[in-house]
Amino acid sequence: MTAYTAPIRDIRFALTELAGLDSVTALPGYEDATPDVVDAILKQSGKLAAEVLAPLNRPGDQQGSRLENGVVRTPEGFREAYATYAASGWNGLPFDPEYGGQGLPRLLATAVHEMWQAANMSFSLCPMLTHAAVELLTRFATPEQKRIYVPRLVSGEWTGTMNLTEPQAGSDLGAVRTSAVREGQHYRIKGQKIFITYGDHDFTENIIHLVLARTPDSPPGQKGLSVFLVPKVLVGPDGELGERNDLRCVSLEHKLGIHASPTAVMAYGEGDGAIGYLVGEECRGIECMFTMMNHARLSVGVLGLSVAERAYQQASAFARERVQGRAADQRDGGPVTIIHHADVRRMLLMMKSQIEASRALIYYTAAALDRAERHRDPAERDRQQAVVDLLTPVVKAWCTDLGVEIASLGVQVHGGMGYVEETGAAQHYRDSRVNPIYEGTNGIQARDLVHRKLVRDEGAAARAFIAVMEELDGRLATSNHDDLAAIRRALRSGLAALRRASDWLVETYPRDANLAAAGATPYLRLFGTVAGGWQMARSALAAQAGIEAGTDDAPFLNARRAVARFYADQVLTQADGLARIVTDGGGSVMALAEDEF
Repeated sequence: MTAYTAPIRDIRFALTELAGLDSVTALPGYEDATPDVVDAILKQSGKLAAEVLAPLNRPGDQQGSRLENGVVRTPEGFREAYATYAASGWNGLPFDPEYGGQGLPRLLATAVHEMWQAANMSFSLCPMLTHAAVELLTRFATPEQKRIYVPRLVSGEWTGTMNLTEPQAGSDLGAVRTSAVREGQHYRIKGQKIFITYGDHDFTENIIHLVLARTPDSPPGQKGLSVFLVPKVLVGPDGELGERNDLRCVSLEHKLGIHASPTAVMAYGEGDGAIGYLVGEECRGIECMFTMMNHARLSVGVLGLSVAERAYQQASAFARERVQGRAADQRDGGPVTIIHHADVRRMLLMMKSQIEASRALIYYTAAALDRAERHRDPAERDRQQAVVDLLTPVVKAWCTDLGVEIASLGVQVHGGMGYVEETGAAQHYRDSRVNPIYEGTNGIQARDLVHRKLVRDEGAAARAFIAVMEELDGRLATSNHDDLAAIRRALRSGLAALRRASDWLVETYPRDANLAAAGATPYLRLFGTVAGGWQMARSALAAQAGIEAGTDDAPFLNARRAVARFYADQVLTQADGLARIVTDGGGSVMALAEDEF
């Protein structure tokens, strides 16, 4: 497996030129995020990724986590790597200093997480879920719960999980049966949860489970669910650890990928019942959990980008080394490295261009989240939150679908060697495949985009965002460069297709929800493709401005412009076809009777 190198130059360009890092660090509370601090964090997090986490990726995949005599053991080196990670304060990067965090922008934390996830996806899933737990508790927990639990989660002394799924209740959370019966100041939790990422492990002494359960006499369906804080080890008023709670990991799933990440089946209350504490109000659990889930959905989008970057680095290195065949324009001489072959270059550019587009869109969304939380103007905070809400399903689904496709292309670049485990290309493909399933399948994300984010406000948020993207046309028109002119034509066509499909869905959904829903997935793909194209156009403009200013970094900027042109020519031009699938293809989806499948 090729060593991982954090793409600091690409990350820095996306942060500064596309996400507006300078304006984010100027927000109230982010004064400590000076340029020197940002540079140091990027450098040191890249070093952690390359030197500590990446070397464990391949051995961790081979060894896997295992359950032995009731104890979950992670692969060799993982526990020590986590200790290094936590002791260095990395876990608290984006959190409030009140709880021991560093109070730095989410945008910067997103860039850092990309590196760690690319280096070792299995390892990174544990901090990812802990961060989501902190988000939920910070918003909904009692002051006493925050005092005891949040600082220890922020520091990484303890980790957190999200317990939703049950054998009979996958995406349909209304079918959850786990029960919670009040007993004085706490509740007794009984039930089974499946697919619990890092439900048990050997990193820390305690694990804080956030469990969705149903209280007696609560209404049926999702409205009757509540969230409970259920520690693996009971905790005293000063944070001291007491007795083991009545919960255990009964098995670990044997998965296609992410073998080093323990995916647990958790049993609660095989005895008297696990002790849990209500978070928020009874029967408000879905509201609480969506705070955690939306955070996790953005994080899973980053996972899609991260594994794609790792697969690209692997494929690019292989293409420079693998010698095979003559180039198409070569009449004599010996064989060449395969990067000279046009189709290999096409595959690498397809990987690279979509990585850059997804990185830009993810960072743009992370910056919007910072502005939604910290901007001085309440109206601007609301506007930025609307952008975050609209883009969350797009980031999650589009970026994870691309992650699988890019990892698959990575296997293809390797040819037959990609299909064997020796090169490591297959691991990236296997690991990436879970991301379109995590935190609500991508079909659910598409339905959310259409039903909740588009139709519910009659297209207002989507049209406002499309209008923002259309504003770039004037800037593109001022350039005489051929690449910018071609990008402008493709973006104008893509935006027209997105607007047309959006209007059709808003009009169609109220009279034929099934017909509109049949176009939800291609619509999300269309939205991501066009939004990514918009970001690539912005990238090309920024690169051109730098070139014209006489920068010393002209080769890097020329490459940014060339990659943006490739995206416009070969990816953004798909927008019209996707729009046609949305508006004209739904009828055939519903044409067959059930017994004809």
